[in-house]
Amino acid sequence: MNIERKTIFLVDDDATNLTIGKIALAERYKVLTLDSGVRLLKILEKSIPDLILLDVEMPVMSGYETIKILKSQNETKHIPVIFLTAKIGNEHRTEGLSCGAVDYITKPFSSQHLLQQIEVHLGGG
Repeated sequence: MNIERKTIFLVDDDATNLTIGKIALAERYKVLTLDSGVRLLKILEKSIPDLILLDVEMPVMSGYETIKILKSQNETKHIPVIFLTAKIGNEHRTEGLSCGAVDYITKPFSSQHLLQQIEVHLGGG
């Protein structure tokens, strides 16, 4: 049985985080890594993923700024966004969720927990 794998865009300005994330996800999903919110918005003009994993702290455009743009556009507002960030604390989690994220996972993360949360938000778990 050949089931089409869902696509996840992983956005982080740290190359190590992109590599770790891609390794954790590549067995189950198609993963595109992007190093900025600006690049994400550009790619979204051509391709829409099933889910976005988004870092908060990035130069030029933060994850918060990026998600506000995503959620304001008809073409992208339906895409579930999970923040994957080093910013810990209830105030950061609250801000991320109030911007429209479906989840907020702090680094370092467990690959198993990340995969479980992705499944929840993609309707598979």
